[in-house]
Formats: sequence, structure tokens, C-alpha cells
Amino acid sequence: MRRLVVGVTGATGALYAVRMLQALRNVPDVESHLIVSAAGVLNIKHELQLGRHELQAMADHVYSVRDVGATLASGAFATAGMVVVPCSMRTLAAVAHGLSDNLITRAADVTLKERRRLVLMVRETPYNLAHLRNMTAVTEMGGVVFPPLPAFYFRPASIEEMVDHTVARVLGMFDIDVPGPHWEGIY
Repeated sequence: MRRLVVGVTGATGALYAVRMLQALRNVPDVESHLIVSAAGVLNIKHELQLGRHELQAMADHVYSVRDVGATLASGAFATAGMVVVPCSMRTLAAVAHGLSDNLITRAADVTLKERRRLVLMVRETPYNLAHLRNMTAVTEMGGVVFPPLPAFYFRPASIEEMVDHTVARVLGMFDIDVPGPHWEGIY
């Protein structure tokens, strides 16, 4: 069984997190390990009218963001990697500077130190110089900065199709194949 850690922070884009957890539920050999920040809970409520327990029910395992002693805080807990979806600039900065002050940032730090795949789906525009430097630092450490930008080449008919395309691309980075629109080529 492969384990994927999913961190949810307070940046806009809660739908990406929900659609990712829903997609993972349909992959029998992958279990999701969810951590949600307090701002993440507020944002999910605001953007999607979902409560904490409704989101948590979508995951296989749930951890408190304050539990820095959880199994996810150790490199001995083998995972396929971690995705932070959406990723706030505060979380990006904490990861870039090694500030393991909660379980999301500690799990990200562990992911990097163990040389596992870390994908940060950062949500902010425009970027200032601090954002860009933090993205560079994470990239230099081996992380992947993946702003969830919509693709229009497959002519999406809905927001859900755009989100599902991005979710499928991100999960593909972990060799997790889920249904979703894919580039078919022009001809």
C-alpha cells in the first residue's frame, strides 16, 4: 500500500483538495494521510460549505496539525511523498526555511530530507520577491512548485474538469493514475 500525505492550508482553492481526496478514494493501492490547518478548515467552509468532519471523512487517515509527534513527523514512516493543496505563502515560506512548527510543515520537511516527492500547489498572485525566493529555495531542495493553473487546450466544459485535469497531473507526479482529461495531441 502506497501512502500519500495531503496537507491542506488556508489558501484559496479548496476544491483542489476535495477533488484530490475523492480521486484517491478510487485508487485501491493508495491511502491518503490528511492534515488540515486551522485556516484550511475555515477556507473549506467558506469556499465549499463543507465542515471539518466532511473533509476528514474523505481521507483514509487524519492527523491534527498540532500533533508534531505523529507518525508522519518521522522519516521512518515511508510514504510516496506529500502534496500541499492548496499551499499558502505562509506554508511555502515555512517549508523554504525549514520551520517545522506544525505537522504540515514538519511532514514537508521530512519529505524533503528523505528525498521523497514534495509538491506544493501554491495559490497567490501576483508573486512578490519573497514568494519567488521561497519557491526557488524549495525547488533547490528538490520540491516541486506546482501552481494549479487551468489548462484550456482540452476545452474544459466546467470548473470541475479544469480542477480534475490539474489533480490528475499532480497525482501523475507520484505515479498515481486517476481518470481525468489528458492531452491527446492536436491531430
